[in-house]
Amino acid sequence: MCRNIRTLHNFEPAVSDEEIRAAAVQYVRKVSGMNKPSRANEEAFNRAVHEVAHTTSHLLAALVTTAPPKDREAEAAKRKARSAQRFAA
Repeated sequence: MCRNIRTLHNFEPAVSDEEIRAAAVQYVRKVSGMNKPSRANEEAFNRAVHEVAHTTSHLLAALVTTAPPKDREAEAAKRKARSAQRFAA
């Protein structure tokens, strides 16, 4: 999994459309191998981002859990701590 794609399920506050779209862009970039598509591929790239974001929205709406929602700030702090440990020299 691409490190830039974050878990979006079961957070408080709930995930926003912008976060879903950002994850879709990262996914399509990873799969296509393109950071920015050429003009010839731009329509296909943007269509793929839209479809992945749409499907992700449906997935997140359909998922159920009995676990309490995770705190965004606490999860961000955990990621920063893991990153600091990983890149410590």
